Amino acid sequence: VKEIKKADHVIVPGVGAFEDAMEKMNRYELAKVLQDVAASGTPIMGICLGLQLFFERSDESEHDVKGLSLLPGEIVRFPEKEGYKIPHMGWNSLKLQNDGRLFKDLPEEPYVYFVHSYYLKATDESIVKATTEYSTHIHASVEQGNVFACQFHPEKSSDTGLQILKNFVEL
Repeated sequence: VKEIKKADHVIVPGVGAFEDAMEKMNRYELAKVLQDVAASGTPIMGICLGLQLFFERSDESEHDVKGLSLLPGEIVRFPEKEGYKIPHMGWNSLKLQNDGRLFKDLPEEPYVYFVHSYYLKATDESIVKATTEYSTHIHASVEQGNVFACQFHPEKSSDTGLQILKNFVEL
């Protein structure tokens, strides 16, 4: 907890389930620490499940467990659609919008790697910095002030992902 509070940038990674992650974050008092980090102005970035935890709720949670509520929106399950497998696993191009700082010095439609069964529906479209399509319209990256999040995995997205992480570290 002390290390997180002292950090000049914080990344919340994620592979796993929303409810389990929030239960552990609450048990170890990490939820409050991350809310404090976000409130302090320190750059904070959620990746995959990390993005999902930044929002208010998730369809994945059977017991209506609340997320960190750093940003307004919800996490919903992909709709069943012929020709589309769940989880969504693979490379997709992003449609960039609203001048996201994470996407500085990247091509117009960068390719990134996704692995997820749930996706973000942000309440405020102005925080959405990148979208993609996979059986539905996906809010793939968001940014508001010092809070950043990507549904995709920059650490698995080759040179594009390295540039995104570099852009975050240089904030």
